[in-house]
Amino acid sequence: MSERKVFANMSVSLDGRITGPGGLHDMAWIGPHATTEQSRDAVLTLAQRSTTVLLGRGNYEGFGGYWPTVVDMEEADPRDREFARYLDEVEKIVFSRTLTATDWKNSRLASASLVDTVRELRGQEGGDIWVMSSKALLAQLLEHGEIDRLEVQVVPQILGDGIRYFEDGTAPCSWTLTDVTTTDSGAVWLTYDYQR
Repeated sequence: MSERKVFANMSVSLDGRITGPGGLHDMAWIGPHATTEQSRDAVLTLAQRSTTVLLGRGNYEGFGGYWPTVVDMEEADPRDREFARYLDEVEKIVFSRTLTATDWKNSRLASASLVDTVRELRGQEGGDIWVMSSKALLAQLLEHGEIDRLEVQVVPQILGDGIRYFEDGTAPCSWTLTDVTTTDSGAVWLTYDYQR
């Protein structure tokens, strides 16, 4: 049995932001770039190789409030509906200090620390482990050398303010570029593998 890989995805502006100046819910700038043919295909490729998703509370609540509604949305792009079905069915492990229960199908609260959970999952059967757009989870796993790959969508906008993905003090590490995909919107998908 080969060890499961752990990867994280993110969308960032040219100035390294993951939100606009309005804070956590200022995300409209990503919309035109997330809905290109290439971006939809890229996300489905990530889903096809992953059998566990790790989420922080914010993304769990945000994704869980939206994606289940897309499953039966006839006007939605077929790839969006396919991704929505994937999210319903995949194992979802949620890391939160405030949630006491999860109601999204196939989700559960983590019973151990993030790093211990990932190390345990690596030893189990299954596909890759996806850290889904969570800044806090990624930072912790980078600190402990538990991320194998980064999937980065760089969006051709400078936002000027907002939350940065990588804060000062992030653990230093080196990465190797292994794939590049350009999109119709001008965004670029970059795949980086960790140099061990």
